[in-house]
Amino acid sequence: MVASAHERIKHLEKKLHRKDLPDFKVGDTVQMKVRVLEADKVRLHPFEGTVISKTNRGLKSTFTVRKISFGEGVERVFPVHSPVIESLKVISKGKVSRSKLYYLRRMVGKQTKVKQDRSQTQSAPPESPASDTPVAQPASAAA
Repeated sequence: MVASAHERIKHLEKKLHRKDLPDFKVGDTVQMKVRVLEADKVRLHPFEGTVISKTNRGLKSTFTVRKISFGEGVERVFPVHSPVIESLKVISKGKVSRSKLYYLRRMVGKQTKVKQDRSQTQSAPPESPASDTPVAQPASAAA
């Protein structure tokens, strides 16, 4: 059976999708290692910032990360399924009500902070009283 060109393209794209990246959304702070080619060697460049936009278009999906470097705003657009991204780690989840955070471009200083989403974090179970554990008694000087 002959598959159509559209089906063959879908099959090829499915092989190229990355499944090792964590789930992240707009407003999250991410820390990533990016492969940078310098002359004859490849080095890993750290990049940490806030995700201000994300487009979901299959293999052509991209996301934009913004950080402040030496008082200047720096934005980079990364393809999600690109081999340029060595690793990606979500540092904190953001609580935002917009799909694009372009308004952060005109903010300065503390205004650029995104509220953290505390509902995503799991709280630790309450500590039980330490009455069951023996307490070491100090040795008396006079025996």
